[in-house]
Amino acid sequence: MNKLFFLMVAIGVPLSVVGSLLHWPAAMMFVVYCLTIIALASYMGRATESLAIVAGPRIGGLLNATFGNAVELIISIFALKAGLVGVVLASLTGSVLGNLLLVAGLSFFVGGLKYKRQSFNVYDARHNSGLLTFAVLVAFVIPEVFSMTMDETKTLSLSVGISIIMIALYLAALYFKLVTHRGVYQHKDDEFEEHEEPEWSKGKAMLILALATAAVAYVSESLVHTFEVVAESFGWSELFIGVIIVAIVGNAAEHASAIIMAYKNKMNVAVEIAIGSTLQIAMFVAPVLVLFSLFFPTKMALVFTLPELIAMATAVLLTIVLSNDGDTNWFEGATLLGAYIIMGIGFYLL
Repeated sequence: MNKLFFLMVAIGVPLSVVGSLLHWPAAMMFVVYCLTIIALASYMGRATESLAIVAGPRIGGLLNATFGNAVELIISIFALKAGLVGVVLASLTGSVLGNLLLVAGLSFFVGGLKYKRQSFNVYDARHNSGLLTFAVLVAFVIPEVFSMTMDETKTLSLSVGISIIMIALYLAALYFKLVTHRGVYQHKDDEFEEHEEPEWSKGKAMLILALATAAVAYVSESLVHTFEVVAESFGWSELFIGVIIVAIVGNAAEHASAIIMAYKNKMNVAVEIAIGSTLQIAMFVAPVLVLFSLFFPTKMALVFTLPELIAMATAVLLTIVLSNDGDTNWFEGATLLGAYIIMGIGFYLL
């Protein structure tokens, strides 16, 4: 698999450069850009995993989530610059659904096929449940409700205020987990993490991470310019492209990392990647994009469509119900995957 990703990077990056300079057909380049970003994301995933091995499951999960979401953030910034606010909001929705239903679902399912039961830190699960409820059911729903009686200027002001509060609360949550209450809510398996040797040294991992991130930024800018043509060619809506395509491509690194960790029975890391990444998208990436949009001609308020809001709220409630006991199996994974497929069909048909 590593050799395949190496070939995809070695071929995909030059093709992306040449294709964008020579203006090759947009539909063909859309596929090239997507595959190249997925391959680059695999290198970002391997680099962060090497850095994470020495940092422990919590910081390791945070690193995986952060650099996995870096791809999504880069794509979204270029989409905002191009005025594609609908695609950005849809991709944020897709990230929430993808992480909670697809990534967690595949992790629970794949891990559950190998192990009858898998457990993870129930205290972290309950802590994350509260933050998920706040991020989606409070911070995303409130702008939608209030925007019904507000003009665009007031709605944007409300979104900016909410964004600042969400960023502050997200940083406070990290401080709570990693500093003031680190080790207070210990899981029985945390003490017995087996020692692993990192694939790459710290210096090499950081270099590869920097190069891969720079390459992703270049390819992402070209990818954004193909959205409108691809939507017309395949009959896809911008909503479907954002919710399904951009979200899967943008989060490919953490998708793979979480599933691998679950297969190795490292459920604390797998859950931290899946749910931690969702929290980071909702409480940090989305607010940062709202603030970034203030510097572009087209501003972005935190106002999602009704199908997006209902889908995210449903995903959050289902995840909380299944994960709050700190225990999982393959059937719970299948349930999450079933919910993702149902929502995917719905967004395709919209």
